[in-house]
Amino acid sequence: MLRRKMAEAPAVFIGILVLCCWIAVANAEYMIYQDPKQPTNKRVKDLLGRMTLEEKIGQMTQIDRLVASEEVMKKNYIGKHPSSILSGGGSVPSTTASPETWIDMVNGYQKGSLSTRLKIPMLYGIDAVHGHNAVYKATIFPHNVGLGATRDPELVKRIGAATALEVRATGIPYAFAPCIAVCRDPRWGRCYESYSEDPKVVRAMTEIIPGLQGDIPANSRKGVPFLAGQQNVLATAKHYVGDGGTTKGINENNTLASRRDLLRIHMPAYYDSIIKGVGTIMISYSSWNGVKMHANRDLITGFLKNTLHFRGFVISDWQGLDRITSPPHANYTYSIIAGVGAGIDMIMVPYNYTEFIDGLTSLVKNNFIPMSRIDDAVKRILRVKFTMGLFEHPLADYSMTKYLGSQEHRELAREAVRKSLVLLKNGEYADKPLIPLPKKASKILVAGTHADNIGNQCGGWTIQWQGQPGNITVGTTILTAIRNTVHPETKIVFNENPDPGYVKSNEFSYAIVVVGEPPYAETFGDSTNLTIPDPGPSIITNVCASVKCVVVLITGRPVVIQPYLAQIDALVAAWLPGTEGQGVADVLYGDYGFTGKLPHTWFKTVDQLPMNVGDKHYDPLFPFGYGLTTEPVRGN
Repeated sequence: MLRRKMAEAPAVFIGILVLCCWIAVANAEYMIYQDPKQPTNKRVKDLLGRMTLEEKIGQMTQIDRLVASEEVMKKNYIGKHPSSILSGGGSVPSTTASPETWIDMVNGYQKGSLSTRLKIPMLYGIDAVHGHNAVYKATIFPHNVGLGATRDPELVKRIGAATALEVRATGIPYAFAPCIAVCRDPRWGRCYESYSEDPKVVRAMTEIIPGLQGDIPANSRKGVPFLAGQQNVLATAKHYVGDGGTTKGINENNTLASRRDLLRIHMPAYYDSIIKGVGTIMISYSSWNGVKMHANRDLITGFLKNTLHFRGFVISDWQGLDRITSPPHANYTYSIIAGVGAGIDMIMVPYNYTEFIDGLTSLVKNNFIPMSRIDDAVKRILRVKFTMGLFEHPLADYSMTKYLGSQEHRELAREAVRKSLVLLKNGEYADKPLIPLPKKASKILVAGTHADNIGNQCGGWTIQWQGQPGNITVGTTILTAIRNTVHPETKIVFNENPDPGYVKSNEFSYAIVVVGEPPYAETFGDSTNLTIPDPGPSIITNVCASVKCVVVLITGRPVVIQPYLAQIDALVAAWLPGTEGQGVADVLYGDYGFTGKLPHTWFKTVDQLPMNVGDKHYDPLFPFGYGLTTEPVRGN
């Protein structure tokens, strides 16, 4: 009997264990927010109801990867973990990091977020403003000023789609692009980030948003954020609003304009962006009529959210709250109240995040900022995260690494370069054009600081925030492109800065001079004189005085060129073409024709600025929309 009872004991134990497990499963709470079959609004409401104040404020906090780690994302205080990370300009795992290295880094941070109480995935963002420009070997497309010259929204949409694939190739789902500024003064250091001085051109170029995010379905509610799938990235329309209209083009300064002019010039591209489902909008450092945009409740909450019905989230710029005061960070408590109170949802802190988290927590607990404002911000952030499929696909794999710098994307960038070039002069007389150049010649001279320099060719926001001269990434310089294009018997001589005697004595058939601006970004690019730095002007003078010359300008904007124009036989505005310099040779030698049109008015002297198309006193060197055309030459 005892033996029989002992034999039955394991069976009874197993039965009890199974029963306990069944009861545990039955009692496990069904999480609506974790169910992808549920509508987004239900998921948002369910998750928001489960969150502590600290967890909500974590959702509003974006930090730089330099202060991030898996541990920081997991358990920085109790619930006080940031829920978004960015790579600031040049903030990379290493300068030549592979896409796999990027993915491992991003996934590491994400694993930290997924081990938190509610397992809310973090959102990683990066400036991908002309391709995936921080990453070694990525395809670098022409900067926006060049894309504006193409007048080709469909091309820009394809560039958006290619950029999305390259950003996803490194495991990143969020790009701080496009910049839809309307640059009204080329003295502004960010003018190359603007498609045009004409709001109609900028509006057309918002087609990059469905390129990045995918095409929004026809029956979608207007203003609701959209992402087509895991081959697309969340986009950011920036910088709201009036960033391109500041006095004398001074970066982050004051835009003096009537409400009518603000809405007529600087606002229209935001209408298009919202209709196309843009997920996020970034606020401008600048002010409108003396009021900092980061503190402008009327335009952020009143107009953007309530009038335009934008349902994505509003993000600050880098340390945007700090810069509400002058000097920055002078009264951070006030800045938090002003910025969050204005309607900013996610704060790019990016370093001293505990100060922001603790400050905002205290302000809410002491009723200086209402919980309704926090809930609005978090609802918007969660809505975007659910819409992106981030809860279902939080971790990246290596399957998309093949897209980084792919040949197909490089060919697309080359096409964009061809279409972006603007021919400003072509010989003294229309019946004696210099371009297309003959591929077969006895000896040609290539000169200039920008002829054999990928860094100069790409400009700012390339590998580093400010960009950097030199062969900093993989691409084709203009010199290499010329060598690839001319007849094998044509002798090419490259001399960066030849003296006049050298040019005279060598009997060159013709010369190509490639000069321009050094790389720069943001305030470092502000210029009061807009001159080409030395030795650019002397190279033009020394070469063009003695031989037929084509001058190719590598600049982010119109620059002073009138003093040299009489000496120059042919003049090309090539903007900042990016890595695919072969596109320049394609049109110089007639394989394709010139089709680009000026996206900005080309002034005679800086004293005329600001001067934009439609102004009463409009007396440009080359008007907005100007651009000579050539026909392709077969058998050149």
